[in-house]
Amino acid sequence: MTTVLTPASPLTAADRCDRCGAQAYVRVVLLSGGELLFCAHHGRKFEPELKKIAAEIQDETERLTSVPASATEEER
Repeated sequence: MTTVLTPASPLTAADRCDRCGAQAYVRVVLLSGGELLFCAHHGRKFEPELKKIAAEIQDETERLTSVPASATEEER
């Protein structure tokens, strides 16, 4: 997914996918001024169509594979 770096606030666990209700990792700001939130799955699924109507895409899906700083050596 193409990422546009924006000064938008980071997505939190309270942000939910508009399609299925899972935690959102993708925020799409529409050219029309609205906003859509998607989980990683639906963000990838709808990416081609979203690119056509998006002013900006905030993609935080890398958080799904990153290792927390608090992880022990065994967890890494």
